[in-house]
Amino acid sequence: MARKRKTSPLEDMLDLVSLLPWWAGVAIAAIGYVVLHRMAAPVQVTAVQPGQVSHLMTQTVIAGLATAGQYIVPLVGLVGAAMSFFRRKQRAALVTDVAQAQSANALDGMSWREFEMLVGEAYRLQGYRVTETGGGGADGGIDLALTKGSEKFLVQCKQWKAYKVGVDVVRELYGVMAAKGATGGFVVTSGRFTDDAKAFADGRNVQLVDGPKLFTMIKQAKQSLTATAQQQSPKPQMAQQAAAIDPACPQCGAGMVKRTARKGGNAGGEFWGCSKYPTCKGVRQLG
Repeated sequence: MARKRKTSPLEDMLDLVSLLPWWAGVAIAAIGYVVLHRMAAPVQVTAVQPGQVSHLMTQTVIAGLATAGQYIVPLVGLVGAAMSFFRRKQRAALVTDVAQAQSANALDGMSWREFEMLVGEAYRLQGYRVTETGGGGADGGIDLALTKGSEKFLVQCKQWKAYKVGVDVVRELYGVMAAKGATGGFVVTSGRFTDDAKAFADGRNVQLVDGPKLFTMIKQAKQSLTATAQQQSPKPQMAQQAAAIDPACPQCGAGMVKRTARKGGNAGGEFWGCSKYPTCKGVRQLG
């Protein structure tokens, strides 16, 4: 899976902040500005004593860097927070689109980045805490780190449509799992796996998730989430239920309310009285 080449340290910083929750980016912006703004205060120069020149130069350099940093760091934090928020919305939209699709072919048109976000969201729906590692670095190409309780799992995502994922990829993940002490691992692809890859994973704590299996997993997770939301939706209020069965006034058609007779042979008894009383004196017996 080809990786986008980073072109500058600023882009690296933005990408790193965007992997954090959006509120973390806002916190970085606020704290960064406060700290760097204080450090950017001009250096007060009085009489320079011998041996203090190097110290004064160091303070001047730090103040100069802080002057620029007090604007750059908050900008990176806020832009990264916006990217994080957008990606969260994008992940939810990807899951919805795939869950509503008719087949696993819905995975084929995705970019590698969209595929990673989709896989991460699929495991979030299963109760895992997901950290996007970015892959392609010293972590052995790990794209996602999952945690559930005290257990840690590693995930490699392969958006490969043209050919099958081979045993080398599975063997690489297994080695990284051992080095990092992970409980288990997943290799997830939009395509298929070779027989050698399946044979190597068999009996080991590595699960192979191909396109059709991922598609089914997302649909089931989305259906479970929808069912849970429906069960937790607020029940109709008693007043609304009562309003739905309140009778209409036989004289004017307005709604009726329960009243209690104050005098006469039915004193103390309840009856339906027109809500427009005394303009309308329509009544109904209860029951």
